[in-house]
Amino acid sequence: MRINILQHTPNEGPGAIRAWAKEHGHELYIYHPYQFDGVLPSADTTDFLVILGGPMSPNDDLFWIKQERQLIKELLAKHVPIFGACFGAQQIAKTLGSQITKAPAKEVGWAPVYLKSTVISGLPKRLTALHWHEERFEIPKEAVHLFESALVKEQGFLVGDNVLGLQFHFEPEADDVREIALNDRTYPNEGNALKQSTLDILQAEVPAENKAILFKLLDFITQ
Repeated sequence: MRINILQHTPNEGPGAIRAWAKEHGHELYIYHPYQFDGVLPSADTTDFLVILGGPMSPNDDLFWIKQERQLIKELLAKHVPIFGACFGAQQIAKTLGSQITKAPAKEVGWAPVYLKSTVISGLPKRLTALHWHEERFEIPKEAVHLFESALVKEQGFLVGDNVLGLQFHFEPEADDVREIALNDRTYPNEGNALKQSTLDILQAEVPAENKAILFKLLDFITQ
């Protein structure tokens, strides 16, 4: 399987998705449209699309952000698996007609998310995830609401059996958390409802179950 990954900032890479791909014998192709003039894969070369987070908004008037949504639209029509994290989930939701707005609270740091649906079996009712956002998506009309948090209800959705969007992050491993937090170190200090500093975030251990849960989710949408 060819996994095309859209990365939107240097410090938010595929993390544990790379390990999942290696375990299954898949190949990763990573694109950086924010830097390289909007270079994107074609729908015909995409067996699985991963859309990562970033500091931009789907509402920004940038040509490559709109081109990403066109790619998502083509892949939705072809029933190709898609996974979006944070900005990536917002891009999927906007493609499906949902609004992207400011969240009721800025969430930056480690906080619980709660399971809203048992459509994917074997998921715990409560998980601790990394949050790094201040916008939210509406749950698409055709989607199942999967996760919520105490501050922002719209934390995850599933469309059909092959499209998953998560507002939070399960993909970062310890090295990835350090890369995110060290390079975006001022972001947690500005109106953060979780009241966590960069140091707090760095000192917390990545829950061991997050990688296993991510693998289960990716297995589900690519089965």
